[in-house]
Amino acid sequence: MAVHIRLARHGRRKMPVYRIVVADSRMPRDGRFIEVVGTYAPQKAEGELRINKEKIDNWVSKGAVPTDTVARLIKKAASQS
Repeated sequence: MAVHIRLARHGRRKMPVYRIVVADSRMPRDGRFIEVVGTYAPQKAEGELRINKEKIDNWVSKGAVPTDTVARLIKKAASQS
């Protein structure tokens, strides 16, 4: 089972809010997931970003692979701290 850390889109039309989720790669984008590890709201002031770094590190140590976009967001959150 390949586990990925990726974005799941929520919110309303033209006002997206993304959850950063850990999910099986075979599941649909907004479908079933294992755990929510953060949120990202690009429409808010300078892209509101909340990430639980401990949970992400835990999943990466178990073999979960972040997508390119999520990896960029993790790097952005680390530079903001």
